[in-house]
Amino acid sequence: MSERNIRDLEEGIERDLSGLNYGSYLQLDLLLSAQQPVSDNHDEMLFIIQHHVTELWIKLVIHELSAAMRFIADDQLGPSLKCLARIKHIQHQMTEQWSVLATLTPSEYLKFRGSLGKASGFQSVQYRLLEFLLGNKNRSMLEVFAHDLQAQERLRAALEAPSLYDEFIMLLSRRGYAVPPELLTRSWDEPHVLNSGLVAVFATVYENPKEHWDIYETCEELVDVEDTFQSWRFRHLKTVERIIGARKGTGGSSGTSFLKRALDLTFFPELYAVRTELT
Repeated sequence: MSERNIRDLEEGIERDLSGLNYGSYLQLDLLLSAQQPVSDNHDEMLFIIQHHVTELWIKLVIHELSAAMRFIADDQLGPSLKCLARIKHIQHQMTEQWSVLATLTPSEYLKFRGSLGKASGFQSVQYRLLEFLLGNKNRSMLEVFAHDLQAQERLRAALEAPSLYDEFIMLLSRRGYAVPPELLTRSWDEPHVLNSGLVAVFATVYENPKEHWDIYETCEELVDVEDTFQSWRFRHLKTVERIIGARKGTGGSSGTSFLKRALDLTFFPELYAVRTELT
């Protein structure tokens, strides 16, 4: 007689799940009912879940990034570094999941692409908010969200407030570093532009890391965040290229050409420029 291949429930395991339980705490009825394909194509479920998961990860990145910015504004670099480290790992997850969407072949995608209408990831409020928090400011993007005044105001608030990098630069000034004054009085709704004076500040830090350790460590964490973000952008580009080639995007963009231009954007230009200046 074969052995029983059954694991008995332990005595202490809860059997009365009335009240707060796993499903109700996570609101799984709501979460798992959100996947509503608009076609009868099998592969559309993959497409929806991929984007739902990405939006959830972006929500967590925004949560951590906002906390990091508050910590930096309060001169608490230690807790901010923990948030930035967590963001890196979230971004790795976001990047790796492109390999799942890449299993969608061009012929499979074309069977339901027409059902998507003009829906596009370009229209993600959370993604745009994330870009603004990281410093890629663009006031014209507010027009895209004129249909949703609440989202538009949320974006406007982030557009007109200091970015993560701005908060770090202001901390440097409070610490006594020779930050060029124009970086402290500029309009926050404009993207940061490479400043040679700030490169010189970072050169001082990188040439004597032991004397400036927490600043040095923060610089490297910021580079990690940008590096992993660019890796995500690149994998996005290559996945789109693999699935639709040079076709236009559903939202009207040029598709891969539009995504390629994003790879030229940088959030923290001085942290890359300083590497060339070190002697």
